[in-house]
Amino acid sequence: MTTTSSQTSRAALLILIGMATLGFSDNLVRFVTTDSSLWQFHLIRSSLVLSALCLAAWFGAGAIWPRRPINVLGRSIFQAGALLIYFGCIAIMPIGVVVAGLFTAPLFVLIIGVVFQSKRVGLIRVAAVAVGFIGAVLVIDPDPEALDLISFLPVFAGLLYAIGAIATRAWCEGEETLTLTFWFFALLLVFGVIGVLVLPTDGVAGSAGFPLRGWMPVTGAMLGWYAALAIGALIGIASIFRAYQIGEAGTVAIFEYTLLVFASFWAWVLWGEGVPVQGLIGMALIAAAGAVIALRDDA
Repeated sequence: MTTTSSQTSRAALLILIGMATLGFSDNLVRFVTTDSSLWQFHLIRSSLVLSALCLAAWFGAGAIWPRRPINVLGRSIFQAGALLIYFGCIAIMPIGVVVAGLFTAPLFVLIIGVVFQSKRVGLIRVAAVAVGFIGAVLVIDPDPEALDLISFLPVFAGLLYAIGAIATRAWCEGEETLTLTFWFFALLLVFGVIGVLVLPTDGVAGSAGFPLRGWMPVTGAMLGWYAALAIGALIGIASIFRAYQIGEAGTVAIFEYTLLVFASFWAWVLWGEGVPVQGLIGMALIAAAGAVIALRDDA
């Protein structure tokens, strides 16, 4: 086995570990949606993750302070905003639908490149974008007679994530992985602080009120779930970043779509959420479109 193929295999294994970990841990959020809040979740989980990252920096794993603070801050706002919506939607929507919406990001990256960066795109990737959006519509399955814009929030999260991905390449070249990760979670912590200060503690009850409540009473069980979620986030994100460091980006990106499988599987095991045939077809179309966009650079 050549060095290149060995690195590709290791990268593929790492990205699968990362996606499997996130697919499982993201489902665990449901355990805190009834008695906690979205903002409290991000405040506490981000605090735990940031503590671990500071410890890693102390032992020489990388730098925390960015070379270009304004650029890193701008990038972090978009990606943190995407994840804020993502986890808010997990409380009130089928997890497979939420993940599929987030994975429309490569489609938006391509569109933004054409519209705002004057990039040339061939017919194959244009067709991939069309196929991807058809897949998104199949997964969301909106009712024309009762159109609910909330159903499209995961796709909006995909748009924000796409802008963040573009900003990472355009604004943050040369920044360390630890730096970008730290400030991503720092922004989520800031959003969490704002939410718990502004929103009431007696908002809508149950999971439906997860994004609408502020600070809620903290229990031992809740802290245990937050710790598990923080560990899952660290393992998942570290695996993904390492995969991109040692593997070819286009190849590694394809394996990210396994999150659709892992998240849907655990949603079925833990919450009994099955994915209808139409939804499975839509997920397949989104994954296929993303794979085509990742592999074809100029066609």
